[in-house]
Amino acid sequence: MVLRFFPQKEKYTPEESELTFNPEGAIPKHVAIIMDGNGRWAQNRRLPRVAGHKEGMETVKRITKYANKLGIKVLTLYAFSTENWKRPEDEVKFLMQLPVDFFDTFVPELIAENVQVKVMGYEEYLPAHTQDAVKRAIDQTASNDGLVLNFALNYGSRAEIVSAVQAIAKEVEQDQLKPEEINEETIASHLMTGFLPEDLRDPELVIRTSGEERISNFLLWQLAYSELFFTKALWPDFDGAHLETAIASFQNRNRRFGGLNKEDTK
Repeated sequence: MVLRFFPQKEKYTPEESELTFNPEGAIPKHVAIIMDGNGRWAQNRRLPRVAGHKEGMETVKRITKYANKLGIKVLTLYAFSTENWKRPEDEVKFLMQLPVDFFDTFVPELIAENVQVKVMGYEEYLPAHTQDAVKRAIDQTASNDGLVLNFALNYGSRAEIVSAVQAIAKEVEQDQLKPEEINEETIASHLMTGFLPEDLRDPELVIRTSGEERISNFLLWQLAYSELFFTKALWPDFDGAHLETAIASFQNRNRRFGGLNKEDTK
């Protein structure tokens, strides 16, 4: 008989344990998550890395439902970056199949939950079967008007900004826009979050799992004033309680946006 070691879920840090979620408090309208730690979760259990990615998709299902329950309006998940193509071919192939399996099984539940699927990124470079699954999910949930589940798929923020600049330059070249008319709103509307209402484009809270404290080319423009929360929990272990803890941290922040609040001037 082969015995395997299955470590317990990551415990909260002392700082996290002191945070108390207030269901009546402020709930961020847009939450973005860098889902990190799938590979380490699998390796800790002597499993192939792809097992962690598969379990991570189950976490996506749970967190989507919980975020919807809490009243979050937009949940943006960093699913696959433009740099992830550098990973081993077998792993990339598995990751490209995941959206197919995920949407085929989860879309009926998303419809029941009134969740609308959106995808931002360079979809045209995805395999045909991945593109088809994404398009079906978007079409099938298009009439839903609840939580927007927004996947960043083949997404990179620097590439996004370059694409936005190119589109704006083209409008200037075609005399549709004058250089002096370019402002922050112009740029924001040309970014991949431009499909969202203006007040929902920028995440109020960005969460990264697995203990890493990097942004990793994610929403560089949009998170200018986002609150950042880093947790040691690996993504497959991340649950509703972890999400509440992250929101509790958000509720305890003093958001000044470069200025001062009234209590700061007393």
